[in-house]
Amino acid sequence: MAAAKKQKQTSHWLILILLALAQFMVVLDVSIVNVALPSMQRGFHMSDAGLQWIVTAYTLTFGGFLLLGGRAADLFGRRRVFLIGTFFFSLFSLADGLSRSGGMLTVLRGFQGLSAAFMSPSALSIVLVTYREGHERNVALSVWGAVASGGAAVGVLLGGIFTQYLGWRWNFFINVPVGIFVITTALRILSRHESETEHNDLDLPGAIFVTSGLISLAYALVEAPLKGWTSSTSLIFFAIAIVALVSLLINESRVKHPLIPLRIFRIRNLAGADSLMLLMAAGLFSVFFFTTLYMQDILGYSPVKTGVSFLIIPIIIAFAATNVPRLVKRVGYRPVLMVAPLLVSGGLYWLSHIPVHGTYWGNVAPGLVVMAFGMGATFVSITIAATSGVSKHESGLASGLLNTSQQIGGSVGLAVLTGITSSVAARYIGNLHLHHKPSYAITAAASVHGFQKAYLIASSFGIIAALVAAFVLHRQKTKTDPSHGETVPAM
Repeated sequence: MAAAKKQKQTSHWLILILLALAQFMVVLDVSIVNVALPSMQRGFHMSDAGLQWIVTAYTLTFGGFLLLGGRAADLFGRRRVFLIGTFFFSLFSLADGLSRSGGMLTVLRGFQGLSAAFMSPSALSIVLVTYREGHERNVALSVWGAVASGGAAVGVLLGGIFTQYLGWRWNFFINVPVGIFVITTALRILSRHESETEHNDLDLPGAIFVTSGLISLAYALVEAPLKGWTSSTSLIFFAIAIVALVSLLINESRVKHPLIPLRIFRIRNLAGADSLMLLMAAGLFSVFFFTTLYMQDILGYSPVKTGVSFLIIPIIIAFAATNVPRLVKRVGYRPVLMVAPLLVSGGLYWLSHIPVHGTYWGNVAPGLVVMAFGMGATFVSITIAATSGVSKHESGLASGLLNTSQQIGGSVGLAVLTGITSSVAARYIGNLHLHHKPSYAITAAASVHGFQKAYLIASSFGIIAALVAAFVLHRQKTKTDPSHGETVPAM
């Protein structure tokens, strides 16, 4: 009996390592291309506007299809959806690396994001049903949270190494052998029987409404800073988003098997945690983007040196994430989420004072250290809060909602803050009333001024998140829901 129990525990940890590796691939591909963008631009002779879409095409399709991917995992089997998503993610990664033009790469990045939208929520859903709710699951989710929050920093490091020594195409090729390993191992150790529903009726109208609504909203927010918030393009896509999302609410309240059962939002901690994730991602996605530009364009760092400079983040996140489950077990996730986002805000506030003639250890590293402690504690606790009390047959949906909040929050935050940065920099130069092209010194000062404003605004998101944790989340108490026999939060 003891040997069988030990073997089961070992198998569970192998499953967690495998799924964390898959999630690492997904998170990595959001940031790994940042350092390589200048090389891609030179290779394909792309404009700055076209270059942005290499990143945005991935995040838009990833965020837009996550709910569909999560629900598909519930209806058609988590293992099956996970394997299909991983296969196509690896295939499109190979195609990305073989791209012959910027347009081709952008389109393929969109398909890669679509594959990730099925791969990621099904992986997290498997974690939720593999580990019992409580401390065992919290420890597993701490590993998951560390991967999710530290993957972006590792992506910058690997992107710098691959770009400088192997070429930017290896930022995509690396996913192929990893994907093959994940698929072959999953076929051996993941259970075949994972569907928890008695039907497989996918709510296609709901899927169309939520996907078109989220993609239209994200596209409008990405383009609005460039084309203007009241431009015809922005207004059209905002209108499409509103119509689609209102239609979604109407549809979900009427169909027998909705894509997003609206009653799931009665789980107060799930709704609060998703709001927290959206706010934190909105502030944090910009950190890697702006800090990478600051270190390369202002401090003159090489791609590899820039990547190494971010290595401090995953190290501290790993330390924080491994200790958070014990803290959550003692005091609960609500107190942690009332404090940890404030650490993130503190780190961002420090970065809002970066000077033109700064240094890494004096002006950048202290902010990254404080921020990383907050990130490790925040993302682990949010994942625990968002998935506690969710029934097995809706675990994929809960996973999709959490991932959607992260990707949409990150895309929207980056779009808005990038627009603010460009506006502030342009206004800085305009106020000088120059009659000639601005010098490098003036351009650098304008850019840094824009970065400072973006960091300052981003720091406010953590304060709002802490308030959400204080007034929306509550200590978890459980009762049995007779509709499905699972424990759900007592209201």
